[in-house]
Amino acid sequence: MCMRTILLFLGIFVFSSNFFGQDSLLFQREKELHGLLADLRYANSDFEKDQANAIFKKKLYETIQLPGAFNHGFSSLKSIGTIKSPDNEFRLFNWNIERDDQSNIYFCYILKKEERSTNFIVIELIDNSFMLPARPEEILNEDQWYGALYYKIIPVKKSNKTFYTVLGLDANNAVSTVKMIDVLYFSGKHARLGNAIFKTKTGTQKRVFFEYSKRATMSLNYDAERNRIVFDHLSPESPGMEEHLEYYVPDMSLDAFKFQNNKWVLVEDVVGVNSAEKKQRNKAYFINEKTGEMDSITVKSKWIDPSNPTAPAGGNQHSAALPDDELVSDQKKKKEKTEKIKRKKEKEFSMTPSIATGNDDRKRKKRK
Repeated sequence: MCMRTILLFLGIFVFSSNFFGQDSLLFQREKELHGLLADLRYANSDFEKDQANAIFKKKLYETIQLPGAFNHGFSSLKSIGTIKSPDNEFRLFNWNIERDDQSNIYFCYILKKEERSTNFIVIELIDNSFMLPARPEEILNEDQWYGALYYKIIPVKKSNKTFYTVLGLDANNAVSTVKMIDVLYFSGKHARLGNAIFKTKTGTQKRVFFEYSKRATMSLNYDAERNRIVFDHLSPESPGMEEHLEYYVPDMSLDAFKFQNNKWVLVEDVVGVNSAEKKQRNKAYFINEKTGEMDSITVKSKWIDPSNPTAPAGGNQHSAALPDDELVSDQKKKKEKTEKIKRKKEKEFSMTPSIATGNDDRKRKKRK
């Protein structure tokens, strides 16, 4: 065996040993984290939860800095979110604790690739909601976070910089739930939240909040095929409840934010249609009250006209705004139908006796 072959064999052996060694260590750490997370979920009081969470949080922080952690599955940690950005630039480790009063506190680590490097950094989002207004309108730093569980990341380009639109959920309290659309981006080794790219009827906003009744389920999802965020329109359950968001519920109509000219532009009364390739139903995300974990249900995406002049909030009228591709197809079908009717009428007219002269060749031939 030549020296080159021996060196190649030794190189492969060392690489394999390191690779499997790292992988084995991550699995061992995941097993420990699974046990610590179980301790947290089974804790009975706020004091016990805080103690268990401190231990879990420290171990998780140490673990995600290990080589290979970015791509490790962590599949056994079912009650925390571990989603990656579609461009593989960062990964979120995101979880919550429900307090005794049914309010929630949230935690999030961002494992991010360093610019022009193969190394990773860890950024912590710190829930500071008790010091913030209910719906903060400013750009926030990582230590000024309102707290949420993020379940979707949508990269968008603006001025040659990548901004990440995120969809999130806050179990909020005993009477209402909150969902939000926000923007996450990075400045060096720091995270920022919020950007003025949401164009609504009342102006441009840095983020969007939806608060609704705990007894209801709201759908807020990304339609990648049409590059739009589709969501249930919320209305008060009865007259006089307009100022009380905990009484808002979906009214069976849908709105959307369509990405146009570097902004998410609000489009009201859209039609929720299935993908042309997949007849897939939409998913609505919520907190499972029994487990305290994020869960989802499938909801029908067929549009039903919800117009109701006797609705509790004073009546409503809706008209469907089709997606652009569906609208073009619909207009094309109408044009083809009109042209077909026109051709048919022209054909019938050519076979009809002239009104001006009263000539009829068929009758003239018979008289001969």
